[in-house]
Amino acid sequence: MSWLNRFKLVFTGLMLATALFAGGLQAKAPPPVALQDTISLAELPSPGAEVYRRIHQGGPFVSEKDGSVFGNRERVLPAQKRGFYREYTVPTPGLRHRGARRIVCGGAARTPDVCYFTADHYDSFRRIAP
Repeated sequence: MSWLNRFKLVFTGLMLATALFAGGLQAKAPPPVALQDTISLAELPSPGAEVYRRIHQGGPFVSEKDGSVFGNRERVLPAQKRGFYREYTVPTPGLRHRGARRIVCGGAARTPDVCYFTADHYDSFRRIAP
């Protein structure tokens, strides 16, 4: 087999593998948040209700990352301009790190238009209904 035929065979195999791999990485469209459940302040874990209160007071917060821009890279929340969403840590008792629980709010820092709770590190959200 000539080097050109080998090259064609390897190149074709790489292109096929790339197409199959890239196809497997396509994310499913997330369900619209409007169709997902809501959660009341009373249903939030007790640290979550406290974090929600502090958001509306402007702090103080437990993590230096609290109040940082949430990029919505997962595209689970409704699309907005960068900087619309901010995230806050909801502490998990017994953990030394931030854990998976967050409140993500959109709009003005102290008077957000909407807030969401996630217990699974952005895989799903529930709109907080105060």
